Amino acid sequence: MFDQLPTEMYGLKVIATALAITLPLVATVHIVLTKRNLRAAIGWIGVVWLAPYLGIILYFILGVNRIRRRASRLRPEPIHPRAPRRQPRMPRAVGEAAGLAELVGNMTDLPLLGGNRIVPLINGDDAYPAMLAAIDGAKRSLALSTYIFDNDAVGRRFVDALSAAVKRGVEVRVLVDSVGGRYTFPRIFSALDRADIPMGEFLHSFIPWRMSYLNLRNHRKILVADGELGFTGGINIRRWHILRDNATAASGIQDLHFKIEGPVVEHLMNVFADDWAFTTGEVLSGDIWFPALKREGEVAARGITGGPDEDYERLRLVMMAAISEAKRSIVIVTPYFLPDDVLMSALNLKAMSGVEVDIIIPRRGNLRLVQWAAMAQLDQLISRGCRVWQTPPPFDHSKLMLVDDTWTFIGSANWDQRSLFLNFEFNLECYGAALAADLATIAEKKRAAAHLLTLQDLEARALPIKLRDGIARLFAPYL
Repeated sequence: MFDQLPTEMYGLKVIATALAITLPLVATVHIVLTKRNLRAAIGWIGVVWLAPYLGIILYFILGVNRIRRRASRLRPEPIHPRAPRRQPRMPRAVGEAAGLAELVGNMTDLPLLGGNRIVPLINGDDAYPAMLAAIDGAKRSLALSTYIFDNDAVGRRFVDALSAAVKRGVEVRVLVDSVGGRYTFPRIFSALDRADIPMGEFLHSFIPWRMSYLNLRNHRKILVADGELGFTGGINIRRWHILRDNATAASGIQDLHFKIEGPVVEHLMNVFADDWAFTTGEVLSGDIWFPALKREGEVAARGITGGPDEDYERLRLVMMAAISEAKRSIVIVTPYFLPDDVLMSALNLKAMSGVEVDIIIPRRGNLRLVQWAAMAQLDQLISRGCRVWQTPPPFDHSKLMLVDDTWTFIGSANWDQRSLFLNFEFNLECYGAALAADLATIAEKKRAAAHLLTLQDLEARALPIKLRDGIARLFAPYL
């Protein structure tokens, strides 16, 4: 027995050595064939070779980020016969931005729909009453998708309203991200189940054969009542968004949401139907979900999805298109600002050409590593003429992009690589001078209270802080 031990140990050593070479080699082949982002590809190759076993596990959980969605095979295209794929003529609201509208249409193959009314809702103080009123007033159908759905006072108010809708015969569907639904304990899923509310859990990740999806989250926020009244933006369902109750720096969360009426509501409903079919297998169709929609306002709008599937890089390309077409000004409001080198170069080129570029970010973020990484690259923008403004607490989770006096980009996407490459996001691009003016006023109010960051501010950081930020920046492709 003991004579055999050295031989057995030798055999185990040979197997371990073979695995230490074979597994990183297989992972490297997969990375080379699937990773479009060069920095991410190089980073993951380094991880899987420097720490073979741990690196393989991390890559399997966090790095495999492309999935084939079966939703498109579960429903007819288009989902409703009244949904045109392309706009027959350019809506009047587009104005001088016709070139941008055509460019985005060519990139997305989606119609730009005129005749919409879009109303900004500031914080949960405005958004929640409007959303709850829509739920209470629904007669036929309700579709709700959110990333975070907390089991708190606000979350339970939504559960009660949805439960009442179910009891009066409304068809209700609720989709919650598997990770976002776990921000509070006990989870909101139990309350939804007890209320007999049809609910789907997007990409449940804590079972072995789905662990490769752990890094892929549904970050979209969509509510549609009767297929006619829509809401989207950045606000989750949690009490921290009500600023009158959480006005202190430590707890409150500022944000923007939007009430939407008009033909583009069908874009919101189409996205929800796709996600619902992908998650549950149920196909939503018919007039209760997709009624004929009439003109309600003067805004032209188009729903744009982003995700690690067929929509890969779509939001990033739209942002680049808008930057390239800017003639006078670009305003970006975002809680997380970690653009890749291409986006930064595009912003720098516009600033150097005389376009005013203003970037408004929180002074104190809720994700320390992301904030540290952002600080390490802001000098590259400020030195080329971009202006970076840091807003005081409470934390500002708003997402907004404005170009010149006409074009606005609103929704759930942030300016980081998680939003632009990994998350499932939904944004609306909007054309209309009145809406742009309203949102410019909101952005200007934020800027007026903010601190203009300078190169001197960045240089004044202590050496350990600079080193910390620089190291954090190395992880930007994974944040």
